[in-house]
Amino acid sequence: MKVDTTPLRLRYLLKPKEEIGRPELQVLSVYRDHGVVPKSSRKDNFNKTPLDLSRYQVTRRGDLVINKMKAWQGSVAVSYFEGLVSPDYLVCSINPRVDARYLHFLLRSAPMIAEFRARSKGIRPAQWRLYWEDLADITVQLPTLDEQRRITRFLDAKMMLIDKLLAGFNRQSALIMEREYSALAATVSGARLGDGASATGVSWIPAMHPRAQVVPLIRALQLQRGSDLAEGDRVPGPIPVVTTAGATGWHDAALVKGPGVVIGRYGSVGNVHWVPGDYWPHNTTLYVRNFHGNNPRYCYHLLRSLPYEMEQARAAVPGVNRNDLHKQRIALLPHDLQGRVVQQMDNERSQLDETRERVLRAEKLLAERRQSLITATIAGQIDVSAASGRGIED
Repeated sequence: MKVDTTPLRLRYLLKPKEEIGRPELQVLSVYRDHGVVPKSSRKDNFNKTPLDLSRYQVTRRGDLVINKMKAWQGSVAVSYFEGLVSPDYLVCSINPRVDARYLHFLLRSAPMIAEFRARSKGIRPAQWRLYWEDLADITVQLPTLDEQRRITRFLDAKMMLIDKLLAGFNRQSALIMEREYSALAATVSGARLGDGASATGVSWIPAMHPRAQVVPLIRALQLQRGSDLAEGDRVPGPIPVVTTAGATGWHDAALVKGPGVVIGRYGSVGNVHWVPGDYWPHNTTLYVRNFHGNNPRYCYHLLRSLPYEMEQARAAVPGVNRNDLHKQRIALLPHDLQGRVVQQMDNERSQLDETRERVLRAEKLLAERRQSLITATIAGQIDVSAASGRGIED
């Protein structure tokens, strides 16, 4: 690889931008795996977009976008979209002396990510930030512009193959989730126990066990809003603090005796968590206060089956309301059948989880392959003029 003899600081290749406004533009986010994409395209992004976008920065095609909070994880990419990004991002135009796509790969290589990590400031990882002054002083050595473009063409071809494989795995994951969700209502209602089935009169429940009864959810369980517990008020201990994302912290005292069931109120609405022991439900959640004598594990699966999207569509504000959920009609099984349904659903969930785990492992290996390929190519360890497309699927 031909490299310029004079090292260059990034301050000579990048220029920070501070254009704000244009609230009609789409909101973008930058990810270490997918680069810059519309925020709405990622179902795993639970950070709510504020109503006031006046401080959001305009990003244009070809700009470099850096999430200052996660640069050390690789959340750095050139954007191929026009839109708005968080005020806590860094947006830079790119000097024409460097190929923008080459810079994209260079800054996503392992040595550069390690450099970002070393230069980020903060007491702990959750508070780390990479500021322009620290980014600007990073020194890079560039190949000739022709060599940059050859490297870019090579890596783009390889990334296309890897992304194609990843897309296949993503579709497989989606099918697994679809298969699980499509069977939930019929399974929890007992219609798949093999004892026969009858009509429910409820649009989202296809059928139910002949001994099941259609009743409001409040007949099966009572939901209660959780209680706030600021991070600074938590005392290290064995009790999980359960939020919409699950157990995200620990405390020395429990608010609720386990086992318990918790669902998210906002953001990840419909996320249902089983808690085997005592716990503290955060105020961003609803928890089952009273199971009314029903099998707690059955109630867990019952809450997983509810049509939360329908509930949100009827709501005036995003999220779910416990009073509305209490009115939701369900097919409630008698106690002696609840254990059979729990065993059936737990067995099926275990099989699906095994399949999902295999898919996730394959996705992780491909992501690691992508990172190692970028790093090796940028480091000059691969002769891009002679390399073929072999080896991606290996």
